[in-house]
Amino acid sequence: MKNYLEQLQLILDTGTRRGDRTGVGTISTFGLHTRYDLSQGFPAVTTKKLVWKSMVSELLWFVSGSGNINDLKDIYRHNKLWDLNYQDYLKRHGLETSNGDMGRVYGQQWRKWRTADGREVDQLQEAIDLIRHNPESRRIIVNAWNPGEIDPMDVALPPCHSFFQFYVAEGKLSLQMYQRSADMFLGVPLNIASYSLLLHMVARITDLQPGEFIHSIGDAHIYLDAIEQCREQISRKPFPLPQISIRDRGQRSVDDFVMDDFELLNYQCHEAIKAQMAV
Repeated sequence: MKNYLEQLQLILDTGTRRGDRTGVGTISTFGLHTRYDLSQGFPAVTTKKLVWKSMVSELLWFVSGSGNINDLKDIYRHNKLWDLNYQDYLKRHGLETSNGDMGRVYGQQWRKWRTADGREVDQLQEAIDLIRHNPESRRIIVNAWNPGEIDPMDVALPPCHSFFQFYVAEGKLSLQMYQRSADMFLGVPLNIASYSLLLHMVARITDLQPGEFIHSIGDAHIYLDAIEQCREQISRKPFPLPQISIRDRGQRSVDDFVMDDFELLNYQCHEAIKAQMAV
């Protein structure tokens, strides 16, 4: 994960101070691009806490097509990644509680995209079908950015990782994701791991080898109150990449995977953060 640390350093060295919707302020750079060769190991950050179970459960929640936070908690009850977004969504509607609905967030767009004539499109399944039957297609794309459904009153959070594209060549499956807005300290390590895991899942069910995860970022920013934590990360030497183990239960659909299917092997992290790795 040396390239991730290099991105943090680049932003600190050359970034621009900007305001933001939270009022905290950021230092940011526009336009970053990184490649992660999954044959070299799983790109899990080792210089800060990686909330592995929360990341896996969030991805499975996206894949399920749900837009309800209660479904996320059912997968892993300790997942807090969406709690603040949910509370902000309730406040915007003047509510103290609801049934857990957060609008048409990632999972809804991935699996139940609405067309103008009222149909629903399962974009993720269509992408998998293309990988299997037309792997040279240049249209193997899943789009989460729906301009008609990003109003703050309609959705808890407009998609930050906006769309992704698969590419098949020489028996390998690669994935490129474009992220319009990237919190480099909190969010990006999870985004890298999440899309790399999604790539492994789809490669498994399409009988391909994982190739590269390519990460393209628009607004890459560090919040001003996280600058010292980023500097602390940069001071730590990253450990070698771990390996991902996926239990073989004969999964043939992206919906067949469960939490217990995934394990990081030979994962090492710094002593200062080992105690935080329970969630």
